[in-house]
Amino acid sequence: MMMMNSTQVSYFSLTAYFDTGLFKYLYFIIIMCLYVLIISANVLLIVVICSNRSLHEPMYLFLCSLFVNELYGSTGLFPFLLVQILSDIHTVAAPLCFLQIFCLYSYGGVEFLTLAVMSYDRYLAICYPLQYNTRMTHTKVTVLTALIWFYPLVVNTYIVSGLTVPLRLCGNVINKVYCDNYYVVKLACSDTSVNNIFGLAHMFTVIFALIILILFSYMRILREERYIHVYA
Repeated sequence: MMMMNSTQVSYFSLTAYFDTGLFKYLYFIIIMCLYVLIISANVLLIVVICSNRSLHEPMYLFLCSLFVNELYGSTGLFPFLLVQILSDIHTVAAPLCFLQIFCLYSYGGVEFLTLAVMSYDRYLAICYPLQYNTRMTHTKVTVLTALIWFYPLVVNTYIVSGLTVPLRLCGNVINKVYCDNYYVVKLACSDTSVNNIFGLAHMFTVIFALIILILFSYMRILREERYIHVYA
């Protein structure tokens, strides 16, 4: 098979779609309703939190960040699916494919970080109630919120533009219904060791660390609540 540079791949073919006939309109309506529901619910929650000053507390501000991320992630996926469902030719332009990879991966990073920060916030609120206001200041909330968004955006900019885009590809067929970085890397006929090493290192140092932080926080919370219940 002839080797070709990723800049010469103008589009990718998504082969996980199959002909559903008239059922594609039913699938379109279902996904459209789901997308509208997600958008409406998250926008409503964001408006409620922003308009009610009594909810301008760290927990609700982090929840607001989570709702904004849901808007971001769903918009990166659902409009694309809606177009593909109605299309007879399931192809996507290479720049749009890389953009979707960036959106979906950064969405996942923001989601994980937000959940970790929220668990840390609840840990401070329940285990150190008297010191909560001094430990979780407005400045700290601002810094944590900036970190929640800044880190995934920077990391995934590097993954997409620095590691995936420069790869030489031997094909343009992705066996999924959306663009996925792993499947694009599998198409490479050049060395992908840097991609694999970075992916594994990122997974172990960040994803596992966040999972451990979340589990630790809620274990301490459960332990504290059990202690309060026993001595109440």
